[in-house]
Amino acid sequence: MEALKMENITKIYPNGFVANKGITFSVQEGEIHALVGENGAGKTTLMKVLFGMEQPQEGRIYVEGKQVKITSPLDAIAKGVGMVHQHFMLVPSMTVAQNVTLGIEPRKHGLVDNEACVKMTQQLSDKYQFGLDATATVSELSVGLMQKVEILKALARGAKVLILDEPTAVLTPQETKELFEQLKLLKKSGHSVIFISHKLEEVMELCDNVTILRHGYCNGSYPISELDERKLSRLMVGRDVILKIEKPDPKPGKPVLEVKNLEKLSDEGKVVLDHISFTIREGEVLGIAGVEGNGQNYLSDCISGMQKYDGGDVLLNGKSISGRRISDIRRSGMSHIPEDRMTVGCVSTMSIMDNVMADRFDRPENMKGIFLDQQKAIAQTDALIKEFEISCDDRSEEIRLLSGGNIQKVVVAREFTSGANFVLANQPTRGVDVGTAEMIRKYLVRQVREKQIASLLISADLNEVLEVSDRLLVIRQGKIVAAFSKASMVSEDELGEYMLGIKTMTPDEMEGLL
Repeated sequence: MEALKMENITKIYPNGFVANKGITFSVQEGEIHALVGENGAGKTTLMKVLFGMEQPQEGRIYVEGKQVKITSPLDAIAKGVGMVHQHFMLVPSMTVAQNVTLGIEPRKHGLVDNEACVKMTQQLSDKYQFGLDATATVSELSVGLMQKVEILKALARGAKVLILDEPTAVLTPQETKELFEQLKLLKKSGHSVIFISHKLEEVMELCDNVTILRHGYCNGSYPISELDERKLSRLMVGRDVILKIEKPDPKPGKPVLEVKNLEKLSDEGKVVLDHISFTIREGEVLGIAGVEGNGQNYLSDCISGMQKYDGGDVLLNGKSISGRRISDIRRSGMSHIPEDRMTVGCVSTMSIMDNVMADRFDRPENMKGIFLDQQKAIAQTDALIKEFEISCDDRSEEIRLLSGGNIQKVVVAREFTSGANFVLANQPTRGVDVGTAEMIRKYLVRQVREKQIASLLISADLNEVLEVSDRLLVIRQGKIVAAFSKASMVSEDELGEYMLGIKTMTPDEMEGLL
């Protein structure tokens, strides 16, 4: 039986951009159906239409064979459609039960019945074997457990169709495996899952069928059994995607970045970086793997100058960055691809050209008297739009109007061409499609090798960190707990064990590897 059908959906935004054109998409009861496509292909818009966040100009939606009009997310939930967003929408200070029952709490004598909330949540968790403690505080949970709380929230509200947007983006291999087991249980109980992911190996492993979107159109639906990763990537991007990066062995030169005994306390006084030390040399990529929230972002912020550190030091090209302005640190040889491209990586209301020129508008070679040389700025921006294949109307378009992947391409294009000899890349391919990810990874490796620059890669994508890195460190609870002289020495599963604390190395074992 068809659980859901979207028929001939067309969505055109006020600026004339056609996000979806005549898309028909259906999901059977008890099916896990993948929705894939490049950034800007129309996946997000189609799911916003399904979840009532956007209204289409044309098309119809059917739930269990009946035509419905979904006017808002609340309306979608009432009709049995739930969505688990990539960025969790939980209240950290509340318990699992309070989060799951928020807005639908059982009541007793007009007041919230906390006991009933806990009982209802625990029963639901046990039914689907989620292994959650209904009384636990959300802030104390691992990322994998938070993901389950989000799914439980949707199930508690009666969702029969679940939309999961990049659900494994921040999970270890072990947590991903566990999530997949639970999704298969949901499938057995008659639920339908729409699985949005850029990780094609996961799509192949988990899903029954896949629908591919390309440039706003449906490029077909296929049984997974008829495809492999190469065929699927070709259908998505129109060409073969190289899933393995060929790179020459590194020839490390002199130290570029030296992190010495770095300490950092959070605003609450908690130790978030605990005596971290490592060196990155010319011609190499050092990768850092870790479960989200184990100090990676504090490390990135301290190295980039966005936060002050409380002990130790960071040296860039032999000079301490302590107390220096971000602009001075960048002039000393650092470029920075931040995790949050919208808040830190760009100015959303400025044009593509203004964002590209943001770090170089005052360089003498780009000036005409005291003003920016417009012709040079236009030439540089147009060249980068072409080289990085940025899909846009033109250089004057506001960056916020681009898809997430194309915004990332603008940020990456600026940072890779800044002239720096050290690239700090924090989640450089998060939320981008397989074709864009391939381009970013290959460009980073090529820059490091050809120009003998250094790079620190922080990534939750273990395939990426293993493919791109030369050396590899694992961070857990603000400490380096494992180090590998070659990334090829460790598998994804073993890496996951170090990230979760199942395995750890002694300081003696890591001697000489940092």
